[in-house]
Amino acid sequence: MRKTKAKAPLKSAAASQDAAATGRATPVLYVFSGLPGTGKTSLARRLARHLAAVYLRIDTIEQALRDLCSFEVEGEGYRLAYRVAADNLKLGVSVVADSCNTIDLTRREWEGVAADSDAHCVNIEVTCSDVAVHRSRVESRSTSISGLELPSWDDVSRREYEPWQRDRIVIDTAADTVDDCLKKLLSSAL
Repeated sequence: MRKTKAKAPLKSAAASQDAAATGRATPVLYVFSGLPGTGKTSLARRLARHLAAVYLRIDTIEQALRDLCSFEVEGEGYRLAYRVAADNLKLGVSVVADSCNTIDLTRREWEGVAADSDAHCVNIEVTCSDVAVHRSRVESRSTSISGLELPSWDDVSRREYEPWQRDRIVIDTAADTVDDCLKKLLSSAL
């Protein structure tokens, strides 16, 4: 596991100070990023459950748009997720956003959602450093989202993934269980 400085820890001292001053904790937007098959959805769900946070999955939103609106989805899923995240953050509820988030533009937009909502933002990049394990996951996974076509290994290996320009927590899932990764994630921010 690599760690770069994150803007707000998972158990935030700033949030504790805000809570003491206002009587209400500052919500946190946890933005998960990573290629398909790295384990980010499993880890994001586990964190959302652990924190009792709202869970937003871009795959679910994009497939719903395809099903209901019958058009090719590009950035609309992210834009809709930003609005739903902002609504919840403004209520004081933390949000876990699960998306590939492969370009700097969407990373900045997620941070803007947090800033506009007076929330902290924690970027979490999920990787799988073992190519054989990653490929096996991609080729053997299934989805609970009706109608969602999962990418092939060729799709994943050719996918655009811009280098990070921001602070983030990096979790490598290659050799660890989801529970172990959650423990690392929770401890990485202390």
